[in-house]
Amino acid sequence: MSTETKIPNCVGIIMDGNRRWAIGKGMPALKGHHAGGETLKKTVQSARDLGIKHIIFYTFSTENWKRSEEEVSYLINLIGESLQNELEYFNKEGGVLHYAGDLSRFSPDLQEKLKNAEEKTSKNKGPHVYFALNYGGRQEIIYAVKKIIQEHKALATTEDITEEYFSQHLQTYPMPDPDIIIRTSGEMRLSGFLPWQGVYSELFFTKTLWPDFSKEEFTRIIEEFGNRERRIGK
Repeated sequence: MSTETKIPNCVGIIMDGNRRWAIGKGMPALKGHHAGGETLKKTVQSARDLGIKHIIFYTFSTENWKRSEEEVSYLINLIGESLQNELEYFNKEGGVLHYAGDLSRFSPDLQEKLKNAEEKTSKNKGPHVYFALNYGGRQEIIYAVKKIIQEHKALATTEDITEEYFSQHLQTYPMPDPDIIIRTSGEMRLSGFLPWQGVYSELFFTKTLWPDFSKEEFTRIIEEFGNRERRIGK
């Protein structure tokens, strides 16, 4: 990669294709999620090597509760196990962990683990790694509106509700808006991922299934981003 390549400050990733990857290899579909977890870890390493400061992964959406009870249980257990097994690694590598979404639906034990991980890594230098858990874009906007209503007595007029003020009530705050949103597996939609934050994001869709997403492909996307002319409102 050229030293003159423009590096995005924040990247969002919709990890898609885990089940199709496993089925294609003759494995139980759920095993694809484990392979996807390994790719996530490698992608964080790639982001750090490329100089990306913030990266957010669409890890578990509000829609995922509609999947089979077996798969939902597997996913939630995998989140807990991955956190337990990889926390020391992320902390040693300087990662700062964050979580966005409505965590109240998870068990108290998992909520406590997530909170402890945030606290343990809070003083690290980065990159900042965000996991969107039980996250949905519409749900997040409604959440922000409710928070603002609760604070309405502190507002002098409705003119005080600016874009900046609204953004401060989002579950991702203070994460910067993503310069790039990547979706793997060939699906060409955002599925409720960062509708407020991603209004000016450059979108990249790849047919690669998430477990096969490599550092080389990630780097090519960053290079293409550097070549795009971002005419925001112009």
